[in-house]
Amino acid sequence: MNQSVDRTKSLEELDGERWGDPPADATSLVRTVYEWRRRPIGTLEPHELARLIGQDVGLPWLLPLGMKLLREEAEKVAAGGFFDGDLLYAMVTRKPEVWMENLEIAHELKKTVSKLPEMSRYVKQEVDAFLASLPENA
Repeated sequence: MNQSVDRTKSLEELDGERWGDPPADATSLVRTVYEWRRRPIGTLEPHELARLIGQDVGLPWLLPLGMKLLREEAEKVAAGGFFDGDLLYAMVTRKPEVWMENLEIAHELKKTVSKLPEMSRYVKQEVDAFLASLPENA
């Protein structure tokens, strides 16, 4: 996964795939994903990143960006801020194969979740499953 990516580029520009228009019978989520793929990734909000990552869209570019945002969020939480678990949930629920291919980001995510003092029990269950799926050296 590319840690330093041009955030002014869209997923379409980064992966070189133009999806065109969504099918006429597409759900609102599918239409939205098509739209977000055309936007510069640096303009995506955390909840938009969470939805794209949750759909396994643009992972080579969005996992590092999501990781950066989670690190920042963990620092804010440590200072007494509010934690919204959507992005974390999207990240930790990726298939173990994704993390086996991206051990550096997995290790960083492991360190970051250890800094989060509280999370909902549903997110905590997924975090625990993510941590259990990692090799011991991650």
